[in-house]
Amino acid sequence: MSSAAARRRALPWLLGVLPAALVALVAGLAFTGAARPNELVDPGALVRWGLPVVTVATRVAATLTVGAFAVCAVVIAGPGRGARGTAASPAWAFAARIGTVSAIAWALTQVAHIILGYAQVWGRPLDSPTFGQELRVFLTATELGVAYFWATVLAAVVSLFAVATAGMTTAAWTAVLGAVALVPVALTGHSQGAVAHNLAVSSMWLHLVPLALWVGGLATLGAVVHRLGEELPRAARRFSALALWSFVLVGVSGVFASAIRLTSPLDLVTTPWGAVLAVKILAFLGLGVMGWLHRERTIPHLAERPALFWRLAGVEVLVMGAVTGLAVVLGSSAPPVPQDAVVDPSAVFELSGYPEPPLPTVATWFTQWHPDPLYLVGAVSAVVVYLGWVRRVTARGDRWPVGRTVSWLVGWAVFTWVTNGGPFVYGILLFSAHMVMHMTLVMLVPVFWTLAAPITLALRALPTRRDGSRGPREWLLALLHSRWAAAWANPWVAGVNFAGSLFVFYYTDLLRIALTTHAGHVLMVVHFSLAGYMFANAIIGVDPGVNRPSYPVRLVLLFATMAFHAFFGLSLASNTALLAADYFGRLGLTWWVDALKDQQIGGFVTWGIGEAPTLVLAVIMAMMWARADQKVAVRLDRQADRSGDAELNAYNRMLAERAQSMGRADSRGESAETPSPRE
Repeated sequence: MSSAAARRRALPWLLGVLPAALVALVAGLAFTGAARPNELVDPGALVRWGLPVVTVATRVAATLTVGAFAVCAVVIAGPGRGARGTAASPAWAFAARIGTVSAIAWALTQVAHIILGYAQVWGRPLDSPTFGQELRVFLTATELGVAYFWATVLAAVVSLFAVATAGMTTAAWTAVLGAVALVPVALTGHSQGAVAHNLAVSSMWLHLVPLALWVGGLATLGAVVHRLGEELPRAARRFSALALWSFVLVGVSGVFASAIRLTSPLDLVTTPWGAVLAVKILAFLGLGVMGWLHRERTIPHLAERPALFWRLAGVEVLVMGAVTGLAVVLGSSAPPVPQDAVVDPSAVFELSGYPEPPLPTVATWFTQWHPDPLYLVGAVSAVVVYLGWVRRVTARGDRWPVGRTVSWLVGWAVFTWVTNGGPFVYGILLFSAHMVMHMTLVMLVPVFWTLAAPITLALRALPTRRDGSRGPREWLLALLHSRWAAAWANPWVAGVNFAGSLFVFYYTDLLRIALTTHAGHVLMVVHFSLAGYMFANAIIGVDPGVNRPSYPVRLVLLFATMAFHAFFGLSLASNTALLAADYFGRLGLTWWVDALKDQQIGGFVTWGIGEAPTLVLAVIMAMMWARADQKVAVRLDRQADRSGDAELNAYNRMLAERAQSMGRADSRGESAETPSPRE
């Protein structure tokens, strides 16, 4: 099939995405009645029907933006590097253009979404005389309005990055920023007022990002399929792996999100919201079947028959559009479980979002859980990927120490418990428990991660690409060789970040933000986990990317950093002012906890917990030091042996030459004395 014919065949499928989404949207709204006039305040038919339509357009634009730039970053070959570089291929340039146009559309439709969203929430017609003034109040004084505002700001930032995209690095940054821009979107809808707010927000974000990679990536790949040429089979295989991960993540996050909105599985057939969800589930499973058929039957034959790509991909794209429309219907309709119901009037529930747990005991620290899909999925994915790398390395005959694998598993098991179990359950209510969670996260878990040497394993296991595209190995190497990574991985910078960020976090308003917002808590976990890993990797790590000093200097760095850490713990223990007083001071726990005394206990916990990991790091470093000295001694011995052997060989050659000269002298009747050879 010619390029023009392939383009004509692909165009109807691509242009049908938005109509398919709109048809599913209108049918779903009519079925659930979500677009019916409100009996109390009605903003008008334009708002009732316009908001879902604009929401679909926003979701489609965001999906195409993230998917298109992800394809540019990891699927197809981009512009080359060098003094002048090489021009981008037609496929890469067209994919980047799709992402740029979609990003601009995303920013514009997000502005319309703010206006219609406010009108729908407050029941104000668009021609209301005080509409503009009230909209300003909505955007600055309400939680939903602030989320809408940041969603629009971040969409505008993504569009600026998209316009400036000229290479694979900027394409990757634009895709990452697109995923970040979906965080405020995850805070809206049902998740904004959900009973299990953190679970709902994490599930929503884990649903949106993989779906954008999958749907937007497939649509983009379909749009450039006629421009790929011989690159098509490789690009299809790579995208197939990305789509498989996306399918699993979308399914898992969907299960979490549905669990808090359904009273029982019977709601799928007894309620309108459940019926729409059931249709979406069937469509999602159908997409999985089509993806499997695409992977098994289409991709192996693409080299001979490129036109086969659209045999299943065309229908798959249309079904994805319909699923997007159904998702907006679900977000616009009331689920069986009311998401804004007040189930607990206590201050604990109001501030933390969770009911008060039982009095903490040794048993409850292991039996009380608040599952968060973000941490659970992250931990399971890290374990699965690591074990896959180990399997790949051992399959080719190489060895990987079992101890490193065990260390990785233990590290992520402790991480899961800290972020979902007792340390988190009680850490959002008691400062002392919060410090147990924090210190375990920043000082213990990174030690296990460091001993597992994940970067070394990745560089051994990941394949190398040689066609101009960048896979996981290429991006990992680019990160290791970047100036930012070199700066933050510097042992002294890592030490300052490790100890100094504690003071910045706890003696500013950042602590309150982390306690009261889910995004703030996630950023806290990410920052301190990475800070702990960078410091531990600088002290006892073997992974590349760090210019580690000598062992005596490392020992000085370790004890200097821990001295600052101990000083921080003592400052907490002696502090007479309550940190985050408007939070810890208002909880009113039934256990009659003195918040200030508990904070002082937390200071001693910080000091005490810091001692054990310091000792562990010192012992491990001493063992590495002794092993390194032993290796140096062995190497010197071998060099000495080689040097001695060379001297002995030279001496024996000298004797052989003298013996030959003696033989010649004897033949002439002369005499000579010969020294005895060396043994």
